[in-house]
Amino acid sequence: MAEHTLTYVQKIPVSIDEAWSFFASTGNLARITPPEMMVKITSGPGEREIYEGMMISYILYPFMMLPVEWTTEITRVQKPFFFEDVQRSGPYNSWHHHHFFREIEGGVEMTDTLRYSLPLDFFGELVNTLIVSRRLEEVFGYRRKKVEEILGRFLSD
Repeated sequence: MAEHTLTYVQKIPVSIDEAWSFFASTGNLARITPPEMMVKITSGPGEREIYEGMMISYILYPFMMLPVEWTTEITRVQKPFFFEDVQRSGPYNSWHHHHFFREIEGGVEMTDTLRYSLPLDFFGELVNTLIVSRRLEEVFGYRRKKVEEILGRFLSD
């Protein structure tokens, strides 16, 4: 099973504390996820800020109205610069999502790095090529647009 890495970078015109506050609140996940995925947090602390050891369970519909149950754990937190979530149960063989925040002139640069693999060897790779990698691109493209709507668009030099 191959491990895949995707990286997304976005500049946001807010302070690092504002960016942290938004992304570290589990209640904002549904706001920045495509509505057709119908993300619902089924267990976890609701609107509380993340902390190391926090377990969050979800039901979502990533593809063709097929429900997926997913549980992630917040495994590392370095407020306001970094946090990591790792899948504990769900559709991936492995899932590590790193969120980095770095102060820049005029705001914050946020970098999301995903490392994931799928089960089922060859079939999993086929599913990744045909569906999963494309869907992740769509999800993070949507997230970029929603973050701009909610937190503002970064005006570059």
